[in-house]
Amino acid sequence: MRAIVLDSTLTLRRDYPRPQSPDGEALIRVRLAGVCNTDLELIKGYAGFGGVLGHEFVGEVEVCPADPSWEGRRVVGEINAACRHCATCRAGRPTHCPTRTTLGIRGRDGVLADWTTLPVENLHAVPDSVSDEQAVFVEPLAAALEITDQLHLRPTERVVVLGDGKLGQLIAQVLALTGCDLTLVGRHQKKLDLLNARGIQTCLDDALDAPGILADVVVEATGTPGGFAMARKLVRPRGALVLKSTYHGLLQADLSQVVVDEVQLIGSRCGPFAPALRLLVRGAVDVQALIQARYSLDQGLLALEDAALKGALKVLIEI
Repeated sequence: MRAIVLDSTLTLRRDYPRPQSPDGEALIRVRLAGVCNTDLELIKGYAGFGGVLGHEFVGEVEVCPADPSWEGRRVVGEINAACRHCATCRAGRPTHCPTRTTLGIRGRDGVLADWTTLPVENLHAVPDSVSDEQAVFVEPLAAALEITDQLHLRPTERVVVLGDGKLGQLIAQVLALTGCDLTLVGRHQKKLDLLNARGIQTCLDDALDAPGILADVVVEATGTPGGFAMARKLVRPRGALVLKSTYHGLLQADLSQVVVDEVQLIGSRCGPFAPALRLLVRGAVDVQALIQARYSLDQGLLALEDAALKGALKVLIEI
């Protein structure tokens, strides 16, 4: 099959072995995939991944011996494949299973290919009213929703989201639904205008007045090490700082001041798929405006180059 493979180099292969569906897993023909910032960081060396890239997708189940009722259904899939038997899984934390594989990120080939496989329990059926272009956003939209699972955001709280990229845009739309006093800070006026059109307050980062904008909660979604320093300046003592960025390299930070100010640090990544699908069905979140470009899989290397350009939004790859 065709696949975009990260090894010592990044290549589009046409002879990559087609996956077989292991016990309990479904073979899925990928229809549409999205390029994530994590994919771009993996190319730089983050997490030392080698294999087929990609984890945002919508596809159609082709073969599912464990449950044939899934065959022919349009699906999205949670990206962490857990053992379901260890103490962590039994405690209800399968996304942190110590032996988990993660689609296109850790020990499992991803979705920038003609076919992929996932455990049946990871699958979610896509309602007919949700298009492929919407469904491909379920995984990052679920990641945005994880914040509201981790924190109870009161309508009276002041919340700042740092980063106007793909994930930052989704986070802002999700948090706006809580009624909190929300501001997204970014560097690209055209991106900020997308949120302004939805009634969400925005600010260019060079116009920030840090002493006057201290927030109860700051969400760092810039995708850069420098985002942490800015987030730290904006969060009040005993406030919460939610970290969403993953990137290749190490972060330097003054954690002593975090202790002094008693700031709560919250790492946040994968989230719940079912609520994400419900938001798309209701039209409560606009993802279409975030699509910048579409490429075929045969143009996949060019798609990744486009996605890596400064200020890029969502690049989709049609399989």
